Amino acid sequence: MLGVGVGLVVVALTEWRLGLRIIAGALGVAALLRLSLPEKDAGMLAVRHRLLDVGILLGVAIALVFLAGSIPEQPV
Repeated sequence: MLGVGVGLVVVALTEWRLGLRIIAGALGVAALLRLSLPEKDAGMLAVRHRLLDVGILLGVAIALVFLAGSIPEQPV
């Protein structure tokens, strides 16, 4: 959550593409952490399947990187 917060601050204050990449990186790290989390320690996350959580997190991270790179620069 800290990584997403930092990314949102970067988006608001400076370069929005860099902020989106920071958010995507934080989501990628969250996916890896969820993948490595033992099932007995998952708590309420155990309601969904682990691979579903990882797939959603990685899908959103990849989409953010793709969208940040594909939107052309706007003239000032």
